Amino acid sequence: MPIRPGSVRSAAARVTGLLPRRRDWAAARRAPRRDLLAGLTVAVVALPLALAFGATSGLGAQAGLVTAVVAGALAAVLGGSNLQVSGPTGAMTVVLVPVVAQFGPTGVLMVGAMAGVVLVLLAIARVGRYARYLPTPVIEGFTAGIAVVIALQQIPAAVGVLDAHGSKVWAVAADAVARFAAHPDPGPPAVALGVAAVMLLGGRWRPRLPFSLIAVAAATLLTDFLGLDLARIGRLPAGLPAPSLEFLQPDAIGRLLPSALAVAALAALESLLCATVADAMSVDEHHDPDRELFGQGLANLVTPVFGGIPATAAIARTAVNVRAGAGSRLAALTHAVVLAVIVLAAAPLVAGIPLAALAGVLLATAVRMVEASSLLALARATRGDALVLALTFVVTVAVDLVAAIAVGLGVAVVLALRAVARTARLEQVPLDPADHSAEEHQLLAEHIVAYRLDGPLFFAAAHQFLIELSEVDDVRVVILRMSRVTTIDATGAQVLGDAVTRLRRRGITVLMSGIDVRHDQVLTALGVAGQLRRDGHLFPDTPAAIAYARAHIQHRTPHRHQPSGADPDEPGPASGPPHTGPDSTAMPAVEH
Repeated sequence: MPIRPGSVRSAAARVTGLLPRRRDWAAARRAPRRDLLAGLTVAVVALPLALAFGATSGLGAQAGLVTAVVAGALAAVLGGSNLQVSGPTGAMTVVLVPVVAQFGPTGVLMVGAMAGVVLVLLAIARVGRYARYLPTPVIEGFTAGIAVVIALQQIPAAVGVLDAHGSKVWAVAADAVARFAAHPDPGPPAVALGVAAVMLLGGRWRPRLPFSLIAVAAATLLTDFLGLDLARIGRLPAGLPAPSLEFLQPDAIGRLLPSALAVAALAALESLLCATVADAMSVDEHHDPDRELFGQGLANLVTPVFGGIPATAAIARTAVNVRAGAGSRLAALTHAVVLAVIVLAAAPLVAGIPLAALAGVLLATAVRMVEASSLLALARATRGDALVLALTFVVTVAVDLVAAIAVGLGVAVVLALRAVARTARLEQVPLDPADHSAEEHQLLAEHIVAYRLDGPLFFAAAHQFLIELSEVDDVRVVILRMSRVTTIDATGAQVLGDAVTRLRRRGITVLMSGIDVRHDQVLTALGVAGQLRRDGHLFPDTPAAIAYARAHIQHRTPHRHQPSGADPDEPGPASGPPHTGPDSTAMPAVEH
């Protein structure tokens, strides 16, 4: 098939619209000193987090620092938000730990690069704008579940048992606790809990101070002074090897693809949510969701070359950036430069940090991730919200993040469809309230009935409609008023056609009025409107259908006995049980 020049130009325009622009840096010229100070503040906060997330991922603390530097700089320049700060995050480490166990460090690098490709494709496809449709209970349950998983991941380092085993994170934590109970060492737990306490209490007392760095530095000095034998980060190597060509084989890519999709989904979700939070915390800031995906995609493509892990925007560091007065991308770029200087100049000092101290940093981070008030509010909102929240949380902790998102979204969609289906109604309405002729009113009441369809007629709102309409009794003409149908899909149209066929087989004439042009296309395509149109039983409005029904009744005989093979428009038996074939139970219900 030849490629159309118009499609090529459209694709090129989409890519061009995702590239950096000169006006992106206009805000940096207004208050550069403030942005530089904000970037320095964020770097101080990000240093222990980058080390901790790198160590937790399984690739080492150096991978976290490399990610914070490379991905932080690229996302600052190429992303769609002026205030967002990117780097390694706790949620990403949750995905990476099983990848490291199964494929090793090189597999993680390949997963990051593949996720970068997926993010770039999502940006070109303009998928970023749809993130706002994610249900809040799914997001909150997902976030709370990630917080618990992060906390469980820190248990081995916090109790000084680094060789615990298990297929799931909770199993590893349980094994570490059991080993610690057999041979307790109070040193690591004291350091981890002390760092977490300083961060949580200090953050309440003086939110602007970098208590994470203060606590880690104090813990390192104290353990050195007391001579405690604790596991340390170790000397930082120059970097991890680049991705191996072994993983470029088709079968290897196929094995890595599920993990890459999970990383891409998590990076897109967290980055877009973070950008939304940054907009809400600032004045007159509006991020570009597709550019944000593009920037994160390129950052994840390049970072593995330097030995870094997959990255995404970080809500905690972004919040610090905004509160510190950042007004442009210069702050996030400064944060990356400062961390690069630290990597080059202070590697020996960083190597002496106890792993238990980093575990304390992440324990405090996990506690801060959980918004108890939001969870309680959602749990009390509706039963459906509480169910989605609880299921997403449980699956996140017990299974994995991808399954949690799938289950949460699946249940939320089913509940939403159920709620929408309940808005659909089929109700009998008076034909002509202004007509005061007693004889004619009695005739209409005995032989003509009108039904108004309100709301959506789709697969979740079809079965009960079929039952109710098929049970129409003692009438000769049924008028279906379609003007208030908001949407109709193939299932709804098929059920409507089935109901019309059943009524016609019983000798009842069916008329339709007020069909929307969009709905007429669906009804015609499935053969519902075609037969009615050929019989002259489609009308633009209800009065025209009523006039036809009156004339039709006046010209029909009151004797309604007909053989089974007679013309379906001839009067026939008007009562009797509705058809109950196997298809009559194939659709969900509609509320009467």
